[in-house]
Amino acid sequence: MSRSALPLNAIHAFLVTARHLNLTHAASELCITQGAVSRKIATLESWLGFPLFARHARGLHLTGQGAALLPELQQGYTLLVNATEKASRSNASIRLKAPTCAMRWLVPRLVALEQQRPEIHVALTTTLDHGSQLENYDAAIVFGTPPAGSIRLFDERLTPVFGSHVTPPARVSDLAKFTFLHPTHDARDWQLWLAAQSDEVNMARNQHFATMDLAISAAIQGFGATVADVTLVQNDLVNGRLIAPFADCVATGAAYSLLQREEHNAPPFLPELVAWLCQPQNETHSSALADFE
Repeated sequence: MSRSALPLNAIHAFLVTARHLNLTHAASELCITQGAVSRKIATLESWLGFPLFARHARGLHLTGQGAALLPELQQGYTLLVNATEKASRSNASIRLKAPTCAMRWLVPRLVALEQQRPEIHVALTTTLDHGSQLENYDAAIVFGTPPAGSIRLFDERLTPVFGSHVTPPARVSDLAKFTFLHPTHDARDWQLWLAAQSDEVNMARNQHFATMDLAISAAIQGFGATVADVTLVQNDLVNGRLIAPFADCVATGAAYSLLQREEHNAPPFLPELVAWLCQPQNETHSSALADFE
């Protein structure tokens, strides 16, 4: 055998057999036959040029040369395994599921994370099911009542928003002049916000959308006024795509929460992703968020 062809499988077989000093047990761990274990050890012995085991009626014993070689091979093999596992982990993706309504908040943060931690790969899947669970994903953002064991990201707080090129109403009663853009099939979000105000408003013109994100997009284009979660539209407000003329925000009682896989089943970097999503927008990544258009 060529000296350049290091028999790694044979080394592994030697390490397992040296731990058991029993061919039957070694074969069971390696999921091969005893004969296959013997052949692998013979291959390594031929490559080294000296025997590794002395065979006796009661089992195997390491030879002097085999015992001297064992610690260094164990250390070297461990380093090799650790290096390959580290390389494999660096290419692993974190499977994240999130409702479409959270995209305005989530995507800028993922962009900022990629800029600062390019070794973390997130495979994002969107869903219209706001309350779906973790299923086969590594992490999931859910909307509604926070599930048991979840991390509360932020509470939903609604306020009216308009496209930045629209002249905003000076008073709540002036809202009646606009088309009401509803983020649901009914009017409950607008009704909730208006119920907290002292003025009564007649919602004469209405448009309904399947998601809050669609209603926000329509508002940005000047189609009318929608009520939006202040956290979801934070980036739109900072970058001047939307304006929020009223200071009042109304909590709906719902929240955006984060579920994650248990630690022993979690992929690498999942704790880092969770910590990133849970931290408030601050100077660490505010510049990256501000650049997101």
